[in-house]
Order: sequence, then structure tokens, then C-alpha cells
Amino acid sequence: LKTLSSDSMAAVNDKRTLYVGGLEDTVTAESLRAVFVPFGEVLEIGLPIDQTSQKHKGFAFVQFETADDAQDAVDNMDGSELFGRVLKVNVSKPQALKGAGHRPVWEADADTFYQHGDKQEVEEEVVEKWRTGRDEAAA
Repeated sequence: LKTLSSDSMAAVNDKRTLYVGGLEDTVTAESLRAVFVPFGEVLEIGLPIDQTSQKHKGFAFVQFETADDAQDAVDNMDGSELFGRVLKVNVSKPQALKGAGHRPVWEADADTFYQHGDKQEVEEEVVEKWRTGRDEAAA
């Protein structure tokens, strides 16, 4: 049994990887494996850890060997109870489809535009950096 990061688990888009939400604080990768192995071979479990609290974030990714096994787990485990909590179990969506973080895609460069004025000024700065091959702040 391998335990991987949520990034590598969420990248799988073949209906073998499940999102499992609503996890109680004491749930471990081993306890998740024990709960899901009756539905088929569990290849990997991702249990993302919060950097601040050093506890898991309350959800996990479970990858099965086959999509049929994963679907059996969804059919049987979604809405079931584990350690006093009701689970939400469904097929995981890949990170690329969900977007990056909680900010809209068009906000990726918004801070740059607010700091530097209008778009024309930012474009001129980028062209100048490219033309001279250096950052003016470093000069």
C-alpha cells in the first residue's frame, strides 16, 4: 500500500480514484484501507495534511485497481458512517478540471496589474525585461 500526496492522487482521471470527505480527526490511511479493501484492491491512499495543525484535512483520495471496484465502493460507502461521521464518497475530479486553488483563473496576474497600473504599462515592463535580458530592480 502506497500513500501519496493529494496532488498525485487527484491527477488520476480514470474513475479508479475516489474522493472521501467528512473524515473524523483520528482516521488514518490504514483505517481507510481497512474500510475500502472489501470492495477491491486498494492501490494508493492520499490523506492530505494541513501544514498548520499537522492533522489531515478531513478528506482523502483512495485509488482502486479497477473502476468497477471504485464504483462498488461509491455505491456502498457514500452516506455511510465512519467513526461517527457521515462520509461523502464520489469519483475524484482531476485538479486540472477543478482549477488551481480558490481564485478564478483570470485572477492569476491581477496583483501585478493592480501594483503596476494599466495593462499597457505592465506589457511595456515585460518587453523591456525581455529586450535587456535583466530585471531593472536588479540593475
